[in-house]
Amino acid sequence: MYQRPWLYKKQADALFYPKDRDARDARYALIEASTKTGKTVGSMAWLFEQAYLGKRRQNYWWIAPIRPQARIAFERTKAGLPAFMYVSNESDLTITLPNGAIIWYKGSDNPDSLYGEDVYAAVVDEASRCKEAAWHAIRSTLTATRGPVRIIGNVKGRRNWFFALSRRAEQGEPGMSYTKLVAYDAVAAGVLVDEEVEDARRVLPDAVFRELYLAEPSDDQGNPFGLKAIAAAVRPLSGLPSVAWGWDLGKKQDWTVGIGLDQNGHVAEWHRWQKPWQSTIPEIRRITGMTPAKVDSTGLGDPVLEALQDGGPNSFEGYLFTMPSKQKLMEGLALDINNQTIGYPESEITMELEIFEYEYSRLGVRYTAPEGFHDDCVCALALANLCRSQNRGAGLWAMLGKR
Repeated sequence: MYQRPWLYKKQADALFYPKDRDARDARYALIEASTKTGKTVGSMAWLFEQAYLGKRRQNYWWIAPIRPQARIAFERTKAGLPAFMYVSNESDLTITLPNGAIIWYKGSDNPDSLYGEDVYAAVVDEASRCKEAAWHAIRSTLTATRGPVRIIGNVKGRRNWFFALSRRAEQGEPGMSYTKLVAYDAVAAGVLVDEEVEDARRVLPDAVFRELYLAEPSDDQGNPFGLKAIAAAVRPLSGLPSVAWGWDLGKKQDWTVGIGLDQNGHVAEWHRWQKPWQSTIPEIRRITGMTPAKVDSTGLGDPVLEALQDGGPNSFEGYLFTMPSKQKLMEGLALDINNQTIGYPESEITMELEIFEYEYSRLGVRYTAPEGFHDDCVCALALANLCRSQNRGAGLWAMLGKR
């Protein structure tokens, strides 16, 4: 008789009961985990139970970076099951259950070999080390079945598809859940002992320890702010009033984001939404009031800015994003982040700051979020920072006695 192995709550919730931002069952569960936190054994149990509820000739996949790694999961799964519950094929690395469902254990090193099948559930193990083309192939096999997938692994830098997809899940992509399992979660659950983790901290380089035990990716080149500086500028929301606002206007699938900074440069209030313009314009006007505000006036932002300015007395001023103007704006924000003259809460703001990047081209320096991600919070923060620096001594500043 099969009995699910014991899992601690955070581990079980991540794999068996993942929820998306709307508290609905998530089809995609992404789990960035440190070593020895139980992601593998939990995922083996999840995939087995999916197949156990399946039907004859239905396929269930375990995908690892290479076939020898997939064999490890194959052997561990067999070791955890009563012999009468499966028939294994040692050459194909398959486990066939009494209901006829088949669990396959495959490597991702030849992505073309993964196309063609209909797969009813899948686990992508050590995803940061799997080829992105393999993920594309795996996703195609789940199309007809609308099968769920668990994507798990240690972090390995920031320049890989697993990191990118995890950030989308963390930002609240519909149908996706995100969980980080670190060594101290396993310590709290009794899976690891604290002394072992502290010994690893002592003997390993800091960046290696943070990746392997805290699931913190190393700082790849290309972030204009610096990850340590971003983390050092995290502050709780200020209780002081806003003296300057920055508004980045949502276009298509983007978000409208407004950030208000207090007299000390700390975020006092911020808003993020996706609404039609007829709702957005009066809401921005209501929130901002007479406080000075910089507003993105690029493209569709120009008529929105005009509508904001036509609504009576206001302090809205447009800012047109071009490659040179955005470079100047972001370099000013980077300077203040590194000088700790600006502060913001741990939130989508910090998430966007961390993935923001720059690249050189023949036309100059391009500052933006990676493809498929948002930089609305970064832009709103930079606009608010510029607005604050340009309006020192005016309006509410004067009332607060600032010079």
